[in-house]
Amino acid sequence: MRSRYSAYCRSEAEYIFKTYAKAKQAENSIEDIAAFAAYARFIKLEVIDEVIEATSGIVEFKAHYIADNCHYVLHERSNFITEESLWRYLDGELYDTPIVKLGRNDLCPCNSNKKYKKCHGAS
Repeated sequence: MRSRYSAYCRSEAEYIFKTYAKAKQAENSIEDIAAFAAYARFIKLEVIDEVIEATSGIVEFKAHYIADNCHYVLHERSNFITEESLWRYLDGELYDTPIVKLGRNDLCPCNSNKKYKKCHGAS
């Protein structure tokens, strides 16, 4: 889960694609993954809960990102399985979260205690 988040931060679309379960790869093109990773500027990951078993696991998390001067929170309960001895993302349940428009003088949602314009709002 954390490696997928890091790959989104670094726009490593091929890695993300390879970490999908084989049955789900056709639904998620490398181009679509790359487009989303380029659009979203990820700023924080919160792992809320995880349940790991021998061949399956569940991770609930919140991935915070900024796009178009708005703060988004991707809150998901994800299902992972093992295939070929590797953990792969199968699917997940998304939770509704508010979208917050960021003003230049608002505190940055990354918790830096800086104004947005001086932190992630700087181009």
